[in-house]
Amino acid sequence: MAALERIYHDLSRRIHPDRFASRDARIRDASLRATALLTRSYRTLRDPTQRGLYWLELNGDKLGENNKRVPADLAELVFEVQEQLASTQDASADAVADVEKRRSELQATMDETVAELERNFIRWDEVSPETAQNRTMLTTELKAILSKIAYLRTLIRDVDRALENSKAA
Repeated sequence: MAALERIYHDLSRRIHPDRFASRDARIRDASLRATALLTRSYRTLRDPTQRGLYWLELNGDKLGENNKRVPADLAELVFEVQEQLASTQDASADAVADVEKRRSELQATMDETVAELERNFIRWDEVSPETAQNRTMLTTELKAILSKIAYLRTLIRDVDRALENSKAA
């Protein structure tokens, strides 16, 4: 990440539109487009989830393909959280405290899942392009991790909304 940031800032300085303010309109336009592309690329590579989705796209795959169900290891958690959120309707202090605790647990699970995604990226760097079986396994694993992150984000968002609503009540 440090190298990515360093390269991004170096390239940003080189192609920044201010450097080309007095140049021909085509050069200024090219600088603007290059800066926008560089910024979008940096944001994609900086965010592990976006980087994973981009990696799938580069390899001709999408997260949505063969990925229509809640991951098995999350199904029970999804139902538990939904039941727990329904119980916050009464806004009792105990129910809210339980949901706040659940929020912390979900964030810890998210943090571990993002770390798992980072480990997947490292293994991609170690596998040779000729080893199709390993690439297929890593792609399947990448999709599972990204799917889990998507569901966790939704759960965290739902918990945050429930907590906001309970505080407003």
